[in-house]
Order: sequence, then C-alpha cells, then structure tokens
Amino acid sequence: MNFGDFVQTVDYIICGDYVITMNEKLDVIRNGAVAVKGEKIIDVGGSDEIMKKYFSGNLIEGKDRIVMPGLINTHTHAAMVYFRGLADDMPLKDWLERHIWPAENRWLSPEFVFDATKLACLEMLRGGVTAYNDMYFFGESVAASTKEIGMRAVIGAGIVDFPTKTGNSADDYIRNAERFISNWKGDDLIIPCIAPHSAYACSPETLKKIKETAERLDVPLSIHLAETEWEVGEIISKYAKRPVEHLDAIGFLDKNVLAAHCVWVDDNEIEFLARKNVGVSHCIESNLKLASGIAPVPKMLSSGIKVSFGTDGAASNNDLSILSEMSTAAKVHKTFSGDPTVIDAKTALLMATKWGADALGLGDRIGSIEKGKLADIISLDFKKPHLMPMYDVYSHIVYSAMESDVEDVMVNGRLLVNSGRLISADEDEILRKASEWGKKITG
Repeated sequence: MNFGDFVQTVDYIICGDYVITMNEKLDVIRNGAVAVKGEKIIDVGGSDEIMKKYFSGNLIEGKDRIVMPGLINTHTHAAMVYFRGLADDMPLKDWLERHIWPAENRWLSPEFVFDATKLACLEMLRGGVTAYNDMYFFGESVAASTKEIGMRAVIGAGIVDFPTKTGNSADDYIRNAERFISNWKGDDLIIPCIAPHSAYACSPETLKKIKETAERLDVPLSIHLAETEWEVGEIISKYAKRPVEHLDAIGFLDKNVLAAHCVWVDDNEIEFLARKNVGVSHCIESNLKLASGIAPVPKMLSSGIKVSFGTDGAASNNDLSILSEMSTAAKVHKTFSGDPTVIDAKTALLMATKWGADALGLGDRIGSIEKGKLADIISLDFKKPHLMPMYDVYSHIVYSAMESDVEDVMVNGRLLVNSGRLISADEDEILRKASEWGKKITG
C-alpha cells in the first residue's frame, strides 16, 4: 500500500486555532481544520485528525487564526454604494424623495449598476460577507457582476407602482422579474427573487400579483416592512390596518418572505410574523442614522422569529459591514432594554450566520461549518492589539473584530480573498471605476 491508499486528496485544508462551527451544538474546535473538495465541506475536526486523513496542495493556515462561516447580509441595495454620502442627516422620506430617487432617475443604467455592484461585493468580501440579499433594479447587472466576482447572492427584482428607468408600471416590473428568474434560476451562486419595495409603494393588487408570481415560479420574496412611523400611519390611513396586518390580510406573508426593518411592529404583529414564519432583517445602523427607531428585536427573538442582520444600502448606513451591525445591535439593545444580557455574543453571531442563511432559505446549504454544506468560509487574524488576549472567542468576534482582521474568504469552495486581498477580480480597477463614477455624479 502507498500513501494514496490512506489519504484523500482535497482542494483546500483550512486550519485555525479556533474553528467556530455554528452548528446545532455551537461546537468550537480548538486547533481545528476544515477539508474542502469542490464546492463542499467534506470534513471538519481537529487539525491533527484532518491532516492525517487528507492532503492538499492548498493549505491555509497561520497562528492566531479563527475559521468560521461567512457572514450573511440579509438586506441591502448593493449598487447604492455609488450614492454613499450623497445625502446625509435627514429623515427617510426626505432622503428618498428629494435626493435618492432623483439621483437614481438620472444615473441608473445597466453599466452603473454592474460597476457599483462590483464595488459593493469587494467591500462585503473584504469584510467577511460571503452572501447577501439584494433589492434593487437592473437585476441582470447585479447578478452578472456578483457572479463574475464569485460571491453568493439572493437578488431581488425590484417592483414599485410608479415609473422608473426599468419600467412604467407594476406589470412591466413583474414581466421583467419573470425574465430575470428564467435567466438565473438554477445558478450555483445566484438565487433570483422578487422584491416589492413596500406596502406604500405597491398597491394590494400589485402585491397579490407578485405573490402569485413568486408561488408559481417558486422563488422567495423580500419587502421593506414597518420601517418608519410615517409608513405605519400611511398604511392605516389607506387600509385601516397596520402594515403587518395589511400584508397578512391580502395573503402575502409566509415562510418565503423576508421582511426588512420591522421597526414599528407591535406585539400582535410580532405574533403574526412568528406564526407565519416570516424572516426579519434587522438593519440597526441605517435605522439609527435615519432616526427611524429601534426594532423590538428581543421580543421578536423571544417569539421565535429568526432575526438576521442587514446593512441596508451604503447610501443610508454608510457601509456594508455585518461585523459592525453585530456589534452595534448587541450594544444598543442592551441599553434600550436596560438588560445587559440581551442579544449576547453567541446570539449575535447566530443572527449573522446560521439564522441569516435560514432567512434566505439557504439554511441547509450555508451558515455553518458542517460536512456536506457548501464551503462559504472565512478566516480572521486575531494577532492584533485590539484582539489580545483571548478569553472568549464569540465576544472578540462580536465586540472587537473589524473588517481589516479578515484574512481569507472562500465562497462555494473558491478562494476569493487571500491574505486580505481580493484575488477573484482587479481591486484597483474596481476602485478606479468608482472614482470615475463619483466625478460624473458630482460633476
């Protein structure tokens, strides 16, 4: 017998002082390793054990490294990175109607969205985000750009009732969504979905058509819901129901819906969301910056809702960092509730990984490091002044880690970031295009 009779060759072995699995038992493996072949994780365990069973010419290791599932951004508008800082320090309604929508009307095009999405993917990948859920226009450009860089995404075809660069009516947008779904369904990285903007931007008739289309084509839905107090008043004045009750009354809510924000939901609405298994994306930094309010996340979690983290768009946040969202949310909810035990570090990391995957309908494929799951994996370098000494690995990730600590990022078994540098695309070219677009927009 020879060496090959005992040792299986794999594409990558990723080693770390800690492997944070985020599995059902929340196992943490000291001096662990992950074996990856093709797009999947084929084994995880102690480093010595993995090295005895497998061989790879691609060994990713280093002292003071943490290996963990990729972070998941469950609500953003990726291409809005090109509007970052364009309009700040104002309420959501003014921000949208006086600044963002006019800018979109002037600048949105397939080329703009493709280039801007590439910058967003670069930012997210460098920050350890391996999958995101998008709601925007020109979905073909979002998908093509994301696919080219190698990232995973659930991409929503945006729908509103009023004319934009991509359509003149709800029926136009729905037809566009059907074409988009036909082109991308079954892709290994891109999952198409339908993304009506909100109950105030889409009529009940439009939302019913969207729901029927999503069910017929078997795709998920995402929507802004109860983001502001103004929205609640608007829906009550039109339909005599609060936003969640309104959507439920027209048959819109179920487990295939991801609701972003949910800031102004009362106890009855939280019960509705929990009973219908609706996922919620908590976008705390955007909500703070726009003074939209603080979502009752502890109540949602207590009701069994799988709450995850979204950044919203970089025009209202102004970054796409899930590490930052985790830290901010955990701290703000402690203060807001008066309870320092609320949203502890393990819960926050579950929200950023496993529960994010569940919210996107991908919980059986990503969100944890387990045999048979897709290899969406990141490693962090903890040999940094702000991360020493190490007492509790969850605490350090949630309360201390920064994007600059991310060393390696793998999506679907392909290494995209190595030693903190994007290797799947030309970083300098992405930044050059962003600078050029910025000059056009301001000038």
